Amino acid sequence: MSQHNFIDREEEMEILEKSYSKGKGGLFIVYGRRRVGKTELISRFIGNRGIYFLATNEGDRENIRDFQRIISEFIGDSSINAGLFQDWYSLFSAIVNNSSFRRKCSLFKFIIAIDEFPYLIEANRSIPSIFQKIFDSLLIDQNVMLILSGSSISIMEGEVLSYKSPLYGRRMGQLRLNSLKFRYLKEFFHYDMTDLCRTYFTLGGIPEYLLKFEHNLTFHENVYQNILSKGAPLYEEAEFLLRTELRAPRNYSLILRSIAHGNHTLGEICSYTGMDKSMVSKYIDVLMSLEIIRPEVPFGASEKFKRRLYWISDPYLSFWFRYVLPNKSVIESSNSKDVVAKIIDDFELYASEQFEELMKALVADGIMGKTFDMVSRWWGRNKLKRKGEDIEEIDIVAYSSARKELLIAECKWTSKPVSVTTVDTLRIKSKQLLDQYSGGIITYAVFSKSGFVGDVKKIGKDVILMDLNEIEKKLFNICEREFPFRKMGDESERKVYG
Repeated sequence: MSQHNFIDREEEMEILEKSYSKGKGGLFIVYGRRRVGKTELISRFIGNRGIYFLATNEGDRENIRDFQRIISEFIGDSSINAGLFQDWYSLFSAIVNNSSFRRKCSLFKFIIAIDEFPYLIEANRSIPSIFQKIFDSLLIDQNVMLILSGSSISIMEGEVLSYKSPLYGRRMGQLRLNSLKFRYLKEFFHYDMTDLCRTYFTLGGIPEYLLKFEHNLTFHENVYQNILSKGAPLYEEAEFLLRTELRAPRNYSLILRSIAHGNHTLGEICSYTGMDKSMVSKYIDVLMSLEIIRPEVPFGASEKFKRRLYWISDPYLSFWFRYVLPNKSVIESSNSKDVVAKIIDDFELYASEQFEELMKALVADGIMGKTFDMVSRWWGRNKLKRKGEDIEEIDIVAYSSARKELLIAECKWTSKPVSVTTVDTLRIKSKQLLDQYSGGIITYAVFSKSGFVGDVKKIGKDVILMDLNEIEKKLFNICEREFPFRKMGDESERKVYG
């Protein structure tokens, strides 16, 4: 049997434990997209202190039957399982009055975790009101911690967490579980820094996806075997995600495919999809609410900026809509190797976009040895250039209000070393932006996959050059202090991440 070590999520576990130690009855909400590790986190937190129940879309009757069986087994009293309960309130009423349950509660705070709570809501829209009554009338004075969890972000935020929800104001705390940060990929694979980046650009930080890649295979072998092969574990995952979140996945899929192929403005997306502006805007609003796509405005621009750009938030979805969906007919005909060849030809261009996103995240996390309030991209018109050539872009602009420091950076994912004169171009491009931040500290940086050429001594003390080796050194030196890594052994020692 595989031996799994649960690492990371220390902060989340600490938050749950602190809530557990407070008072008597308490309600806690955990949510996050599918495969991000909610089940593992909750199960590890519960231990032997209660029950974990995974709801299904079968409706109240079947879920009640399954729930009463699980809790009966845990408290060692078959009377709960033998009962016939028509609704959740009568079931919980019987539970809190059960002597075996009360005995357990006298020994420790009893945890009741209901995962995929949105399934219950979809089958019965009164569920939030029912559980508000259960909590207020039955659980609030009991030594019980009730955890409600779900993967449907829209339902959890709209029906459980929102001001309009009957459950609003009852919770002692909430956790939104996000994907793992890039630095944790080193725990999954023995890859060099280049292939760690490529893996992140393909899968992001979703633990379940990372575990699908086999650490004894190369990056390209993993892509072929675990994504681009019919029946592979990640071959149809994107379609499954859309079907579970959206009622009309075809149109959403078309918009995501458009964005994955480089159409980032509303007009470009409309032109690609053939849908009118109002319809596309409506679909985009839904995708943003689910955080499947994210809007982007230039650094320093108002949120009301009209010509915003749209990007797919998740690297796996971005990869899937760029490479898998357009090639499904080829994959279905068992010619996946042809698709791999296409991907190899195009991947470095795709990787250059993803490298910018990775470096923005790393800058925000302190890879420069300091933090910044805002980190984003910038673009704008240069009035000194002729029309058609007047748009300037800067990959990363970050600002610290405390230090009054502006970081201006370029990202270069190329096979050849980058000339240090790139800094000169960066200085010129940033001139009109600097007019808004006079009197502060200005730092320039260039992040390069393949290093640098030229006379480094001539670039100035206000410039930082970092290649992948330097990024790796800084990133994992930080990690070794904060989260000591252990070397991975064979398959039986593979790590499980929350």
